[in-house]
Amino acid sequence: MATVLYITAHPHDDTQSYSMAVGKAFIDSYREANPNDEVVHLDLYKENIPQIDVDVFSGWGKLRSGSSFDHLSSEEKSKVSRLGQLTDQFVAADKYVFVTPLWNFSFPPVMKAYIDSICTAGKTFKYTEQGPVGLLTDKKALHIQARGGVYSEGPAAGMEMGHKYIGLIMQFFGIPSFEGLFVEGHNQFPDRAEQIKKEAIEKAKQQAKNF
Repeated sequence: MATVLYITAHPHDDTQSYSMAVGKAFIDSYREANPNDEVVHLDLYKENIPQIDVDVFSGWGKLRSGSSFDHLSSEEKSKVSRLGQLTDQFVAADKYVFVTPLWNFSFPPVMKAYIDSICTAGKTFKYTEQGPVGLLTDKKALHIQARGGVYSEGPAAGMEMGHKYIGLIMQFFGIPSFEGLFVEGHNQFPDRAEQIKKEAIEKAKQQAKNF
């Protein structure tokens, strides 16, 4: 049995969001094809994702200097422990499905906060004399992204930073398999929006069977 983290970063649900609609089609199809696997949904707009702030740096500093967890302030304890929980949950999973829109050439800020929370030396990567090395070499990941314009090719291709960034992080973690599933052009071509969405949903259903 595998554990899948279904990580969504959109304030709307599948009835209003193209990325969430395609994501739902994918994960429903995955569940049907893999009934014994556990799917854990992390709605980042509803989760407690601490910012890496002065409390976190202070708490980490105290722990590195040899202080016990009990010597941290209540704010430091809360934030540091929550970051640890998020990292441990990520490491324990076998597969990851990220669902985001393309906002201002990237993704919603809550996704960056989540990625920051799981970039943990000693757990998702380690430092060596040859540089950082990823530790999650037996995982696989997929990014489902809705793009109002066309970014897979043409003049805007170099402006897309969301999928590229998640891919870079997955590579940094040592994850050998990272795929993308895109629904794009629905704002650029509104007369074709429903057909674009329908085709992406069908592709998602098929791709889920082999994920």
